[in-house]
Amino acid sequence: MSDDELTDFLILRDLDEPITDDELAAAGDASGEALKALRDEGVGIRWVDSEVLKNDDGDVTGTFCHYKAEDEAAVREHGERAGLPVTRVDRRGDPLEGE
Repeated sequence: MSDDELTDFLILRDLDEPITDDELAAAGDASGEALKALRDEGVGIRWVDSEVLKNDDGDVTGTFCHYKAEDEAAVREHGERAGLPVTRVDRRGDPLEGE
């Protein structure tokens, strides 16, 4: 499935408890494995990028992730397989222009 056939989704992953950078790296590994498994099954999904949310202590409290996927169900399935929370999923709109 080509990128032109995929929809841009933004995912908020709000963590119940803060995690360390090392735990975030492990979550990234689990995410990559889940993405590969889904694509091997013919599911159209691709990670684009993520922004990390941190508290004042420097611990990770969540992420905003950008994925391209065939549908919202693929995004949610990825989160379930990777053991990652999926607090909210929205279609990505046009970016705003800044300074």
